[in-house]
Amino acid sequence: MDAHKAIITNIFNNSTLIEVPFFQRSYVWKEDLWSRMIEDMEYIVKTNKPHFFGSIILKEGRRPHPGENFTDCRTIVDGQQRLTTFLLFMKVLCLKLGQSTTFDCQFRIMGQSIALRHGRNDIEAFERVMASTSADKIDNPAPQSRIIEAYNYFVDHIDENKLNIMTVMMNAQFVRIDLNADEDEQQIFNTINSLGVNLTTSELLKNYFFSRDTISEYEAKWAAVFEKDDDAKSYWDTEIETGRMKRAIIDIFFDSFFQIFIQDKQYNISNDDKIMYARVDSLAQSYQHFIDHYCGGDKSVILNQMKDYAICFKTIFKPDICGASIPSTFGIERLNIIIFGLKTSTLIPYALYIAKNVHNGDERRVMYGILESYIMRRMVVHALTKNYNNLFTALIHNEVLDANSLRTKLCSGNDATTYIPTDEELLDGFQKSKLTNLQARGILYLLESYIRPANSATLLLGFDGYSLEHLMPKKWRNNWSACVSDELAKQRDVKLLTLGNLAIIPQTLNASIRDGDWATKKAGKGANKPGLEACAKGLATLNAVLSEAEWTEGKIDARARWLYGIAEKLWTIHL
Repeated sequence: MDAHKAIITNIFNNSTLIEVPFFQRSYVWKEDLWSRMIEDMEYIVKTNKPHFFGSIILKEGRRPHPGENFTDCRTIVDGQQRLTTFLLFMKVLCLKLGQSTTFDCQFRIMGQSIALRHGRNDIEAFERVMASTSADKIDNPAPQSRIIEAYNYFVDHIDENKLNIMTVMMNAQFVRIDLNADEDEQQIFNTINSLGVNLTTSELLKNYFFSRDTISEYEAKWAAVFEKDDDAKSYWDTEIETGRMKRAIIDIFFDSFFQIFIQDKQYNISNDDKIMYARVDSLAQSYQHFIDHYCGGDKSVILNQMKDYAICFKTIFKPDICGASIPSTFGIERLNIIIFGLKTSTLIPYALYIAKNVHNGDERRVMYGILESYIMRRMVVHALTKNYNNLFTALIHNEVLDANSLRTKLCSGNDATTYIPTDEELLDGFQKSKLTNLQARGILYLLESYIRPANSATLLLGFDGYSLEHLMPKKWRNNWSACVSDELAKQRDVKLLTLGNLAIIPQTLNASIRDGDWATKKAGKGANKPGLEACAKGLATLNAVLSEAEWTEGKIDARARWLYGIAEKLWTIHL
């Protein structure tokens, strides 16, 4: 990697072609940034001082094809938006000043083809504006091009009397970073732009797998799945939280698909490479390394299975499931709540593996139920989750594709990171575990959906339709009877945080009701300040609670045991 200060003449030098990856995202800058560009340029001319426009990352590109007139090719890793806007600005300015020759000498290769070649989405519009011979607006029919929109904006707003071409070119400064062909652009980009938008795995892979010469293969194996229509694009672009970061669904798919693929024993992948391949921050590089080192450079090994797995992925994983009711019986819908609602995305690779390779629907549902039971039992007892990645990839590696084998494998784990809690431990968890609000809400929601009568007069809402409520409030000292000792008060403070004292309700109670005494909390204070009897109507996990004349530590313990009885019946996986 070579980083250095550069002005625009160090980037466009009459012999270098700079290419936007063919399948790169479109040009997206809007009026606020175009206006900022004009202001910056006027400032440069007014002060005759250098102005920094950010970094440009260029990677060693392809060799010229016969008949092409460039001597060096660089691929843009970062800087597409800035360089595109800069050239649009300079094109309009040169036209307004009657200095088209200046533009052609600087930004065309040998005065002929434009030195910035755009990708599939913008190439036609960009070359159209670059061919303009006068500073007049260009028609921009639907679907409108942001490239043409920017060009027309500059036509309307550039005041050539405030600008000077050479002053701009000599003072517009960048940091140019050049990468060798074997350097990892994703890792470098993400490090440099850690506060910005990451260069996605999918964008890098699309440009790795396909080129300007393989459009038909791209249309069949990529566009037909990931870019089929607006609904498909919206689905794959959806971002969800995974750990401490947000990732697009499409990147989660490529991570999951890869983790499945590399478990195949025929490749005999080394442990060191598996460790490297598990890193999501260099996933695109890992794909390339795998293909080069284990597939003899044959990309079709991946491509021939990618489409079918992607279609399967989109069919079963629903990030919006948390807004919809779910069935009482085991299935992928309930597992989606655990994955997306309770943020257990480590389940995705193995769940995808099951969906793609277990063809009997009843067997799949039993396996999904075993996974739900395993995860939820461990969640109730607050067990560690740090080894889930290794556990689920091991199940793939060992080709665990039936319910009995899955149950056997899970029951054989006996360390803290993989064991199945016993019924005694599960009861202890209901009585003593202090969980996060999200975990508690998920446990109660799945139990509620399981015991809700089929003929219930009230509809079960989606997971996101419920909030968590403490039946005995945290601020009990304001309106509840006092404890006879400080020690008992401390015990009550702990007890009210456990599952026996927690409930899901479809609306948050008013603060005066939430912290009121038990009678007030149940009845509320009129229509504008409803209590539990109104807000929790129809909730099976609260029916018995609402008939209680008082709510005490003993009642909390009794409800914990009752909830445990439901969970023990639902989440049964022991051999």
